[in-house]
Amino acid sequence: MLVIGLISGTSADGVDAALVEIGERPGGRLSIGLRHWLTAPYPAELRQAVLAACRECGAGTAQLSRLNFVIGEEFARAARMVAGAAGVPLSSVDLIGSHGQTVWHDPLPAASGMWRRSSTLQLGQPQVIVERTAVTVVADFRPRDMAAGGQGAPLVPLVDFLTLGDPGVGRIALNLGGIANVTVLPAGCCAADVRGFDTGPANMVIDALAETTSGGALTYDRDGLLAAAGRVDEGWLGELAEHPYFGIAPPKSTGREVFGPHYARECLAAGRARGLGDTDIIATVTAHTADTVVRAIRDHVRPHGAMAEVVVSGGGALNPFLLGQLETRLEGLRMTVRPSDDFGLPVEGKEAVAFAVLAYLTLHGRPGNVPGVTGAERPVVLGTIVPGDNFASLFRRVGPGPDGGGP
Repeated sequence: MLVIGLISGTSADGVDAALVEIGERPGGRLSIGLRHWLTAPYPAELRQAVLAACRECGAGTAQLSRLNFVIGEEFARAARMVAGAAGVPLSSVDLIGSHGQTVWHDPLPAASGMWRRSSTLQLGQPQVIVERTAVTVVADFRPRDMAAGGQGAPLVPLVDFLTLGDPGVGRIALNLGGIANVTVLPAGCCAADVRGFDTGPANMVIDALAETTSGGALTYDRDGLLAAAGRVDEGWLGELAEHPYFGIAPPKSTGREVFGPHYARECLAAGRARGLGDTDIIATVTAHTADTVVRAIRDHVRPHGAMAEVVVSGGGALNPFLLGQLETRLEGLRMTVRPSDDFGLPVEGKEAVAFAVLAYLTLHGRPGNVPGVTGAERPVVLGTIVPGDNFASLFRRVGPGPDGGGP
């Protein structure tokens, strides 16, 4: 089955799209083969609108409604682009899995009374994607896990298990996107043994600092050059690590609501108060990502068994300064760092592959969450299926689901 996975992460710089061939193996495991992937950048105006909508009072109802449809068009464009780049007509694509663009994720609300409810919101109207591609779409993956008592994130760990699990090697899959998160895969584990959580900020804060200190000339620290020009303030790292989020035991997830622009502004002000230059601040905040990842591994992973490898993906995997900090801080734990490319998963396209796989699982009536990761009460089938022009034939091919009632 040919499936396109689509996602725009917390950096909101564009849509990652992956065309994936998925099949069944004996024993219930999936064969997952990447055919092609790419990133379709957002127009600058749209990116700014998305970032504004991510603020608690950043967009009104009318603007959110418009964004939902505009982002849907961008996701549809990315689906057409990846199919075209692969030389595959859209009529040959069976399914699209669209994560959408997260603008709000609040798994542990501080509100009281009836408002003390976990919530999440992803924009990118799937009906638009269906209409522009004629392909059946699975979207809105996170709310079902939340309804089952989970945090709706991370959702990639099940796919990490399917693609990186090994009978003889314990691995940690580390995603360095806007937020850093880990999936823990003990050697020979089954899906129920998988654990994972968000460790804290990654590119989100680094990007914001690069943009602010450059006066808008940069949107991220390309190749880690700004950080490399600075000096890490190791004393400040200890203070940064005192943020309350780092003391919470897994399962846990976070996002822009905790480590967004306000956090970047606080870091900039605190660094300047210490007499640090802008590159020193970026160097220290970049090291902060590596430091909190390694602290999380030491405190929440190693007590349950040794791991041999850290498999890195996400935009941060392209930042040599960040990887150098990570490798240095992992030396004491005797763990090697490898890019996900070594396993056929492009560092920037891995999450798009994951949502193609999650869409496939949903279509076949199979759970896509891991309760040990999200904190949900049970495994649940994720997402909403929006029928495309191919839905009747797809329904016939997939056949009855687990309850005999269809895919």
